[in-house]
Amino acid sequence: MTAASARTAAAGAPAPARDTVLAVEDLSISVGVGERARTLVDGLSFSLARGETLCIAGESGSGKSLTSLAVMGLLPRPGPVVSGGRIRLGGVELTRLPEREMRRVRGDRIAMIFQEPMTSLNPVLTVGRQLTEAIEAHRDVSAAEARALALEALRSVRIPEAERRLRQHPHELSGGMRQRVMIAMALALEPDVLIADEPTTALDVTIQAQVLGLLREIQAARGTGLILITHDMGVVAEMADRVVVMRGGRAVETGPVGPLFAVPREPYTRALLAAVPRMGDGRRPAAPASAAPVAEIRDLEVRFPLKGGVLGRTVAEVHAVSGLSFDVPAGGTLSLVGESGCGKSTTAKAMAGLVPYRGRISIAGRPAQGLSAPERKALRRDVQMIFQDPFASLDPRCRVGDLVGEPLAIHGMGSAREREEHVAGLFGRVGLSADDMRRYPHQFSGGQRQRICIARALALRPRLIIADESVSALDVSVQKRVLELLRELQDEFGIAYLFISHDMAVVENISDRVAVMYLGQIVELGTAAQVFGDPRHPYTRRLIEAVPVPDPTRRRGAFPLLAGDIPSAVRPLGDPPARLPLVDRGGGHLVAPF
Repeated sequence: MTAASARTAAAGAPAPARDTVLAVEDLSISVGVGERARTLVDGLSFSLARGETLCIAGESGSGKSLTSLAVMGLLPRPGPVVSGGRIRLGGVELTRLPEREMRRVRGDRIAMIFQEPMTSLNPVLTVGRQLTEAIEAHRDVSAAEARALALEALRSVRIPEAERRLRQHPHELSGGMRQRVMIAMALALEPDVLIADEPTTALDVTIQAQVLGLLREIQAARGTGLILITHDMGVVAEMADRVVVMRGGRAVETGPVGPLFAVPREPYTRALLAAVPRMGDGRRPAAPASAAPVAEIRDLEVRFPLKGGVLGRTVAEVHAVSGLSFDVPAGGTLSLVGESGCGKSTTAKAMAGLVPYRGRISIAGRPAQGLSAPERKALRRDVQMIFQDPFASLDPRCRVGDLVGEPLAIHGMGSAREREEHVAGLFGRVGLSADDMRRYPHQFSGGQRQRICIARALALRPRLIIADESVSALDVSVQKRVLELLRELQDEFGIAYLFISHDMAVVENISDRVAVMYLGQIVELGTAAQVFGDPRHPYTRRLIEAVPVPDPTRRRGAFPLLAGDIPSAVRPLGDPPARLPLVDRGGGHLVAPF
């Protein structure tokens, strides 16, 4: 199927049966036996045509990834098994293939891109070795021919300096580069079917746009059938020809992307689409300018030494943050946005006293430098953090009630009974019951665990909460509920938020003011209405243009692919940081963009 005919499917025309490369018929996946048997995927059916993009959408636990693993023959053992139905790749019945024969199919005729490339790539092997290993496993070629094919594969995904990348290890590449390596590895043998399981969830919005554009370009050139698994409905609208919406292991709605978005039949589909944050919706008025700042940051610099040579001396420095100055107003939300490596999280860690820094930080009118141990402890009552991964933030050996109450015990606040009553009140405030206090972290969903982390951050009634990518890993419906909860708590307690995210639609919906960061510096600063309604800096415009719009009728053209990585923040020892121009909307100062 050509790219044009694939797009025709988006208007409602089903793919011709003769073009079908993959057919899943009445697939069931279950775990356990006898009375303990539980069905995880129940009677799922769909087909994929050559050159078509089929998106499987739904929340965590809906069975999306299990389905993809079943198609690849990679269901974990012992564990879930295909208990019914058929999976046909062309004329081959995959569910009946022995593992030895499945290995010949996997990677050659059907390939997969996983969500996190760093966990999918072998950290001790070079990129070139991993690529040639896959090629040599399926093609009768010499080592030199395999290397030439690997080099061609890297160039096909627009990786600059491809020959040098072959000699590098995964940790030497950025997240976007590693995902491109995964795409190159999956496409090196030109499979008929490519499965991409949440391939852009952890990527910045500009890198996401480039990866999606790259997949679309390669698919059009090769006629590859693409199954894209995602919970991001903006990505679905941008990429899909047809959509399968899953819930609880079942397909609740299936159809061409245009009609499904325009007139969704099922309440669950309508709820998913309603939960998607959209650019231009829900802008909040900026916090009053007269509000006293809870946090004042002036000329903040954070540098990390790089050691080298036989003696391990410091030979260079990473200028992670350079000359940052901003305020976080009481009861307001300031968002830091930018791509990975721009210094957002480092800034947050400096404000929380977790990394050494230069410059001045004041919290609630008190300087954060030169404090004694008791003074630092008192200051930390006013600053709390909510991290990206709630499961990694909670001790799996402790009951969640004890985890939420731990800050109160550390600061000696109240008796044991008073602390328990306070924690119970916090659980009720974040939508959990007092009975939940006796459970452990693994017994909760991702959204519930993030609510527990919010309750813990609230325990000391802080003046400032730093939320570092606190909703980026959540499903859209859970994300919406967590954001609503954060707004309610802010209105009730007057808490100030420093909100860190690469999701521009979320930032616009929750922020009063926005600071756009690039290479450790702020390049544009203003109210959410100013920054999103009239962006002045070219980098800000690029970030906004990269946001996928959850509307299939507004698909973008090709997003420009960058020739390489973001410039390095590493500078020779003693070198001053390179100062970037700043668009400061608050003070009316506008300088020429770089």
